Amino acid sequence: MKFSRADRSRLSDWWFTVDHVLLSAILIVVAVGLVLSVAASPAVAIKKGFDAYYFVERHVVFSAAGILIILAVSLLDPPAVRRLSLLVLAGALVGLIAVFLMGDEINGARRWLSIEGHSIQPSEFAKPAFVVVSAWLLAEARRRPDMPALPLAMLLFATFAALLVVQPDVGQTMLVTLVWIAMLFVSGIALKGAAIAGAAGAVGLYAAYLYFPHVAIRIDRFFGPQSASDFTQGGRAIQSFIEGGFLGRGPGEGTIKTSLPDAHTDYIFAVVAEEYGAVACLALVALFAFVVLRALRHAESEPDAATRLGIVGLALMFGFQALINTGVNTGLLPAKGMTLPFLSAGGSSMLAISLTLGMLLALTRHRPDADRLKKPPLMPSLPSLDARHTAANESRT
Repeated sequence: MKFSRADRSRLSDWWFTVDHVLLSAILIVVAVGLVLSVAASPAVAIKKGFDAYYFVERHVVFSAAGILIILAVSLLDPPAVRRLSLLVLAGALVGLIAVFLMGDEINGARRWLSIEGHSIQPSEFAKPAFVVVSAWLLAEARRRPDMPALPLAMLLFATFAALLVVQPDVGQTMLVTLVWIAMLFVSGIALKGAAIAGAAGAVGLYAAYLYFPHVAIRIDRFFGPQSASDFTQGGRAIQSFIEGGFLGRGPGEGTIKTSLPDAHTDYIFAVVAEEYGAVACLALVALFAFVVLRALRHAESEPDAATRLGIVGLALMFGFQALINTGVNTGLLPAKGMTLPFLSAGGSSMLAISLTLGMLLALTRHRPDADRLKKPPLMPSLPSLDARHTAANESRT
């Protein structure tokens, strides 16, 4: 399909304004996820009693749906992205309350709603919507000091964080807190306020250590003495890096993945390390970093504060999630149960990441200056009769 600049359709306008490099990088991440799903998930599927390619087929379906979401959302303009975010956030917050009241408990946590036999995790969809709405509130707080936008932003963050804590989902709470503090800093609010928010986050983490036994166990294990015979998922993940070396054992040749229950989700990066080596892992990290840095470059030149903060928040949400997952796999962070965007299996996570990147593409589209957007009049304006008489008299003199 070819597009012409003379074509004023929405699709043509999207094609000439979207960042093709950023879009290509995102599609490459999706394609890599499909390839790695074939390597990581069959062993887990067989162990769980499913067909060998059960998770692969699901990954293909959700990847296709994700691409459609990315393209559809990227067609929107910033005001439409904010309206969509407000609707998604309202629905997700209702879902989080429903999770607290009637959600399915899995491994001691209530994070999922079962609808028609399908599990949905509302917190995943709340994250990108929360970022865009918070960006608008923080921008309004700077633009209109008379408006209580900052207290509303703080109330929104506190509500969302509280709903995450009661699940409990400490990892997602930390991710949201990190992104929100970064947005506070970028918004131009005094460093004192960002420092207070950071201190509150540290106090919250300490409280989680005191009151949530699974958090205490993970932190104690992380800081405790490491054993060569560590049979936890984290220990086996580190062993995958040792076995894979620089170039890996080859596609399909990994063995440690058969003893990793979450090899297709939280620990897929370890599967990459064993079968494709450290070089492939570094290439993946570089790809994620490129998406983030490309988006931040757009934010640097964006004149609208709400759009700029939205770009920063969405990019950091994507980047921090990848950073936390790879940090856990390499033993640099305690286990948190965080998926790797587009690589880990999981319908809610993949669709929510697609929504995140669709919004990111929409906000980073090139938009001409306001003067260029003004359409010329149908007919040139003609001078009035008096003005023509005046001009004629001046010409005679």
